[in-house]
Amino acid sequence: MKPVSYEEYLQEPKSLDLETALKLYKEILEEIGMDPDAMERYEELSQVAARYSHLRANWLLWSREEKRNKDESRTACHDTLIVKFNMLARYLKMQGKKAAWRDELGYEEDDRYYRKRIGDFGCFVAFMNGINAR
Repeated sequence: MKPVSYEEYLQEPKSLDLETALKLYKEILEEIGMDPDAMERYEELSQVAARYSHLRANWLLWSREEKRNKDESRTACHDTLIVKFNMLARYLKMQGKKAAWRDELGYEEDDRYYRKRIGDFGCFVAFMNGINAR
């Protein structure tokens, strides 16, 4: 496996720079506030983000056969992650919040690379939860 730098990642279509990820994450936390229903939806999203980031982080380490065996579950987890982001945004909008972060992440219907961007942000959510769990 060839290590890839952050700068190389930023050259990818619809990549998500750290400043933007932090901004979106902050917006989500501010909109959730102390709303217990929003917190529950965020927790569900975080659980899926942790599973997805584990699958994605290991992708480069797995053999071709392992990738073949895990590709379907990785795709299903990615689909679920997108659904969880959508559910949180929809709930927040119902509570009168803007949930502009969801639009900024983009929609795969508009460009297939937004799917990857949403996955990137799921990995960022897992990262933030990981470093805050110390």
